[in-house]
Formats: sequence, structure tokens, C-alpha cells
Amino acid sequence: MTATRVADAFTGWTERLPPPVRRWVTRELVGFAILGGLTFGVDLALLWALRRWTPLPVPVAVTASYVAAVALNYVLNRKLNFRSHAPVVGEASRYTIVMAGDYLLTVGVTSGLTAVGVSLAAARLLAAAFVALFNFVAARWWIFRR
Repeated sequence: MTATRVADAFTGWTERLPPPVRRWVTRELVGFAILGGLTFGVDLALLWALRRWTPLPVPVAVTASYVAAVALNYVLNRKLNFRSHAPVVGEASRYTIVMAGDYLLTVGVTSGLTAVGVSLAAARLLAAAFVALFNFVAARWWIFRR
């Protein structure tokens, strides 16, 4: 099965949406969300495995699982979602910059919201939503630009 067929199997239904909805619920947005969920699951599974079966300290295990998930997310989005054929070096460099920004945004938004009285769980969820939007915009119009 080719990468195009796999991607079409998950996002092809968006083509049948009414035009006003399809303008906002694009194939790339749906694919990005699916791949984001998948790689988040991989991140958590790797983190669990590293903590269960290795003596790695939490910061090292978190970093290793996060880096693996981020790399997988880049490859899957490049191949399946944005179907890019651009040189990897430029894309990967832009992706690395965005991931560094993600970290700073996550910490900044979560810290800022908790400082004004928002619960940690709610602050982290809001930060995740903000970062996901930032990621999609960056991926669609900067990392995998056409």
C-alpha cells in the first residue's frame, strides 16, 4: 500500500464535506490531527516503557520519548499528510525551530495561566491547544510550504 493510499484512507472523506465546511476542515488539518494523536500515543508508550524497563531518570526518559515522537511526527507528516518532496535539510531545520518554539510556548502559556489562577491541568490543556494550532499553521505555511 502506498503512502498516498494510506493518507487517502484516513482523510479522503473530507472531500465529501460541504464546501463551506471543507474550507476549514481541510485534508491537511485532519491528517495533522490524526498523526498528532498517533505520535502523542507513541510518546506516552515510549515514556512508559523507558520508565518501566530502564533506570533512566524522568527528564532523560521524557526527552528521549519526546524526541522520538517528534521525529516520527515529522516523517509521517512529510510523507503522508503534506506529501512534500522538498529537500529534507531545509524542512527539518524549520521543523526543529518550531519544536523549540513549541517547548517555549508550552512552558510559557502553562506557567502564565497558572500564575493567574488557572488550574495546572486546565492550563496545560489550553497550552496544548494553542501549541497544536501554532504547529499546524507553521507546518502548513512554513515547514512544508509548497
